[in-house]
Amino acid sequence: MGAKETALSESQEDYLETILALEKENKVARVKDIAERLGVLRGSVSGALKNLGEKGLIHYEPYSFITLTPTGKRLAGEITRRHAIIKDFLEGVLLLNPEKAETNACRMEHAMDKAVVDRLVQFIEYIHDCPRTGPDWIEAFVNYYSKEKPDPEKCRECMAACMARHGAAE
Repeated sequence: MGAKETALSESQEDYLETILALEKENKVARVKDIAERLGVLRGSVSGALKNLGEKGLIHYEPYSFITLTPTGKRLAGEITRRHAIIKDFLEGVLLLNPEKAETNACRMEHAMDKAVVDRLVQFIEYIHDCPRTGPDWIEAFVNYYSKEKPDPEKCRECMAACMARHGAAE
């Protein structure tokens, strides 16, 4: 992929993500649907699509359907993946409400590169898979941050329960 294709603005990433979603729903995207989904004017969409077409990321001719090129589809998939992972982390681990998680995931997805997202995925998998973590670990986190001051006795009890669960002595 050339340098011209890698330098995408947040807006361009949003367009690719939106086109991918519309392709999944309708097989193709239309200017009207993109404008509606992104809350922008149709004229703005046309200019952005022309630019994405010049970058080789979409197939676009005025007044016709829009589809992603293979490169555009791959990039849009990566953007969508970043968004979903970040939202899952914000909602499932940090326990933000779905609306706040969605809003923040939209902002964060553009700033995080692939290596950071991959590490976040590893961390989420660790939380879900490691026997030392899991739902009770997340619950302990909720109890920890929801108090004005952490209770050291609760931390000792939690640690003792964890050690007992794994057959280790304190």
